[in-house]
Amino acid sequence: MKLIIKAVNLKLTPEIKKAVGEKIGTLDKFIPYVDPAVVEASVEVALEACHHKKGKIYYVEANVKVPGKVLRAEAREENIYKAINQVKDELQRSFKKYKEI
Repeated sequence: MKLIIKAVNLKLTPEIKKAVGEKIGTLDKFIPYVDPAVVEASVEVALEACHHKKGKIYYVEANVKVPGKVLRAEAREENIYKAINQVKDELQRSFKKYKEI
């Protein structure tokens, strides 16, 4: 899977990059009949500037291009790693639905 990571209002640290790679980059195993080189994932990690909640709110969005479809997931959390996990879980469900089609 080709993985593109973009950071907005946030420094892309090696820890964040590693977490995204481990969680999102390994989801292509859920569609074994598709060549992993064809699957492209674009992940945006951001720190929202103004939000109605107090404190830091992290936003993670992932768009995964698979043959014939784009799978999308997003999450907002106070912890960036929780947001990455939520996106992974949502994409995993989407991959399973895509596999059934």
